[in-house]
Amino acid sequence: MYVKICGLTDPGHVAAAVEAGADAVGFVLTSSSRRITPQRAAELASRVPPEVLTVGVFRGEDPAEVRAAALAAGVRAIQLHGHHPHGDFTALKDLGRTLIRAVDARADLRCGAHDESLLIVDAPRAGSGEPWDWSAVRGRPTGRWLLAGGLAPGNVAEAVAAARPWGVDVSSGVETSPGVKDPALIAAFVTAAREAA
Repeated sequence: MYVKICGLTDPGHVAAAVEAGADAVGFVLTSSSRRITPQRAAELASRVPPEVLTVGVFRGEDPAEVRAAALAAGVRAIQLHGHHPHGDFTALKDLGRTLIRAVDARADLRCGAHDESLLIVDAPRAGSGEPWDWSAVRGRPTGRWLLAGGLAPGNVAEAVAAARPWGVDVSSGVETSPGVKDPALIAAFVTAAREAA
């Protein structure tokens, strides 16, 4: 089970995610309570070993803005959240970064449909932290896809059983307050996700 911990802002929490065995860590570089600057993301990403994917998360920015911020942050993957057209992905391919498309269940759920390497299927209200009907996507997404939206240590096994994803992505479900991660919850989430697989 591939596990991504998103919305990291603090070196200690990055270390906790790496220590827990996360496969990817995400830094929010778009409008959000978890937003950090590309320079801060670069500081945090420099602490991540090469086997863990560092992801810059964007939503609605044009490809030129994304390109500049991703290069400044030094992340190895770019996640475009929401209804970005295929052309936005095409415009970023030359960077040689892993491209991630994050959408809700109403979108095209074929991983690679926009030349992305990973697909994230999120809640109808992305970032709300609210559980949703994970079973609604079972059997629909193809390729390497991660389930997101309302996941937490206590329900990730249920979500995995309902949707059968290749991986899972969590942010608010491992926080004590908005934007403040809890190392114990991060560890518990990674363990629960792997056991669910």
